[in-house]
Amino acid sequence: RIADLTNPILKPWAAEQMRKENDRVRAGKIPFTARERCWPGGVPAFNIYERDRPIYFVQTSKEIVLIEESNAEVRRIQMNVPHTKNPKPSWYGESVGRFEGDTLVVDTIGFNDKTYVDNYRTPHTTQLHAVERFRMINDGKSLEVKIWVEDPGAFNMPWTARSTWRRVKPGQLIEDYCEPNNDFYFGYDVAPLPIDNTPDF
Repeated sequence: RIADLTNPILKPWAAEQMRKENDRVRAGKIPFTARERCWPGGVPAFNIYERDRPIYFVQTSKEIVLIEESNAEVRRIQMNVPHTKNPKPSWYGESVGRFEGDTLVVDTIGFNDKTYVDNYRTPHTTQLHAVERFRMINDGKSLEVKIWVEDPGAFNMPWTARSTWRRVKPGQLIEDYCEPNNDFYFGYDVAPLPIDNTPDF
């Protein structure tokens, strides 16, 4: 994957960081994604890439939990509450949600700057703000998510994306964790896999 550096949305520092990644790929390095490094995918990447595994929605009156089967990643959306005053930066940020008719609207802030927004390793800052709008379409056979993103530290303007998922018959959530599978197959020399050499017993 080679990123398009002519995109006028990118701030100069972000384009330069991506140019370095492009150069690494041209030199023969593997263009890894966050999940290939056992890192959380972050937002909005949770919705727009690596959609070969199901996402489970678990809904209660106070919270919606999204569980992505790949690496058993979990996002929590607190329902019908405001954002906290100073959310602690985290991989998935602080998500609050509400329903507008048949649409689940999720507003997320409070990110760290360790994730990427896509498979091209587009960086962002802690100013990242994402609004996702989930709704069933195609007579309930598909789920559409429209995503609005702003980050004045990384992008010159807000941008949008859209993703559609096919509804499948619920199955058992398989155990698919990254940590037991962290062999060093591709010889990455950046973003190493997390490894703990301390015995568990």
